[in-house]
Amino acid sequence: MAVVAVPTLAQGSAPPAPYAYRQLDDPAQEAAAQELMETLRCLKCQSQSIADSDAPMAGDMRHQVRIRIAAGEQPEEVRAWLMQRYGDYVSYAPVVSARTWPLFVLPIVFLLAIAAILWRRFGKGKA
Repeated sequence: MAVVAVPTLAQGSAPPAPYAYRQLDDPAQEAAAQELMETLRCLKCQSQSIADSDAPMAGDMRHQVRIRIAAGEQPEEVRAWLMQRYGDYVSYAPVVSARTWPLFVLPIVFLLAIAAILWRRFGKGKA
């Protein structure tokens, strides 16, 4: 049983990624990275951005954002890479895709159905 717990203990004691808490030297790159990090969700905390979270996973994601921005990638390229790696949920900016389109269409369908029911119920009585 102790063999199973060892990898879990190792994850918690691993040092943070170098750029998890250290800013980039170029102020423009750091500003772009910080702006992007504010729009990415911490997968462990789920209610905080990776910029605000102290979770080790958020630190790893901040590190990835910073090194990719420093390497010259555009923020949207980094966002796309993180979404490909962790799924659409990582981004606070929802994207319409083959998997997410019902989330955008169903509320409209429900509102139209409710409007039709109300119109049939109350609209015919006036004529």
